[in-house]
Amino acid sequence: MVIPTGDEAAEPPAREEKTRLERFLNTIERVGNKVPHPAVIFVLLIAFVVVLSHVFYALGASVTYEAIDPETHAVSMTTTYAQSLLTADGIRFMYENVVQNFMNFNAVGVIIVAMLGVGVADASGLITALIKKLVHIAPRKALTYILVFVGILSSIAADAGYLVLIPLGAAAFLSIGRHPLAGLAASFAGVAAVFTVNILIKPLDGILTGITNDAIHLINPQGSIDLTANFWFSVASVIVLTLVVSIVTERIVEPRLGTYVGETPALESQGMTAAESRGLKLAGLATLAVLAVFALLSIPDGAPLRNPETGTLIGDSPLMTGLIVLVTFIFLAAGLGYGLGAKTITSITDVTGAMEKAVSGLGGLIFLLFVISQFLAFFTYSNLATLAAVEMGDFLADAGLGALPLLLGFVLVVAVLDLIMTGAIPKWAIFAPVFVPLLMRLGVEPEAVLAAYRVGDGPLNAVSPLNAYFALIVTFSAKYQKDAGVGTLVALMLPYVVVVTVAWMILLALWQVLGLPWGL
Repeated sequence: MVIPTGDEAAEPPAREEKTRLERFLNTIERVGNKVPHPAVIFVLLIAFVVVLSHVFYALGASVTYEAIDPETHAVSMTTTYAQSLLTADGIRFMYENVVQNFMNFNAVGVIIVAMLGVGVADASGLITALIKKLVHIAPRKALTYILVFVGILSSIAADAGYLVLIPLGAAAFLSIGRHPLAGLAASFAGVAAVFTVNILIKPLDGILTGITNDAIHLINPQGSIDLTANFWFSVASVIVLTLVVSIVTERIVEPRLGTYVGETPALESQGMTAAESRGLKLAGLATLAVLAVFALLSIPDGAPLRNPETGTLIGDSPLMTGLIVLVTFIFLAAGLGYGLGAKTITSITDVTGAMEKAVSGLGGLIFLLFVISQFLAFFTYSNLATLAAVEMGDFLADAGLGALPLLLGFVLVVAVLDLIMTGAIPKWAIFAPVFVPLLMRLGVEPEAVLAAYRVGDGPLNAVSPLNAYFALIVTFSAKYQKDAGVGTLVALMLPYVVVVTVAWMILLALWQVLGLPWGL
């Protein structure tokens, strides 16, 4: 790939800098891929947490802080102590809750349910046909931007983004002769690194807004923000970060990967057959039928998928809570429609066989998620993450920085904690009562604090092994590079994490300095 510089004299240093970056990322990949299997890593982490929990317990480690209950919205002073996993209670917890820990790990059920629909869509040939259609209608130069943009928007149903868009992005790149790992990385960055913003209102917004309002009430009982409090900042973030992620893909990630040497299907030169066109039409009609049914169940007043107490549809409602079910039905109906139209599905046996194949292919991933579920349960029980979050938050609050440096420092603290505490809601429940009142006293709007939290909570999702879908993306990578491991994915995603974090913090700082409206 040739990158015009406009100055021939400056070209050699640019190539040298690029070479250093490639060497650095290649080193990360080599070192990362020498680490043990992810399941072994998490077993070692479990042992580490068990020992560390007892050390902090023996030292009497504790933190006291104001916390907000996301369900009751009650604000109270809370003291959290380190809990040992080596006491009698800790040992009983580890022994008795092995099955429950796994059952409570939401990602397992989400993946299995989603793959029932995706499996039918894939086996019917719908995914391949959609890729072919995408290749035909999307200008080659715009494909990266389209995938990233759709990936960011997919946070309205984030699980579908991980499960469907990321492998679709890899396959779309492969179909036009580009490196599939570049398509995978671009899609993953859009889905994970920019997870916290959207141009649409999503379920997470309702929860974060509610927690923010509870924090505001600590110093202003009449003050509050609404669901669109970060709308303009989110829209700007989506536009800017779509460009940033796409440029990183085409200028850094894809050149480093080089030419893909595996088999590349020649989808670009093939036209749509009559059977494929008929299948896509039926798939579209089936999708509209599913949407119509769910609209009847959601839109009218008193509809069963509205919140039975408040009547709301966006935010805390059955529709949003079970959104992955809607996604599954859409793919199931679209796959059936395509299969019947294209004659790739001829009996109910074909449908059940596709579901069985999709689920059976998850065996290795389910085993890994079992180990991860135990680690997260043990880590949560020990309270080590809460201790770390509160201590880092208190340090930053006591640093005596000005409003803007404190806002940017807050972003960095959230980003660091995101490596070990990936859930957006529990972190905000701890941080909001500390930083929202603190920054409000310094003249910073609560909308700005929430925007800063979104910036910090996003980028490192793409490299955190505690991301519930990180192992799944490693599995997707291995389809195109047999020796792909954790190091491969970290090396792929690290440029995105660094550049997106810097670009997003600059956007946040400019927004604050210029006094632009954060939302509607």
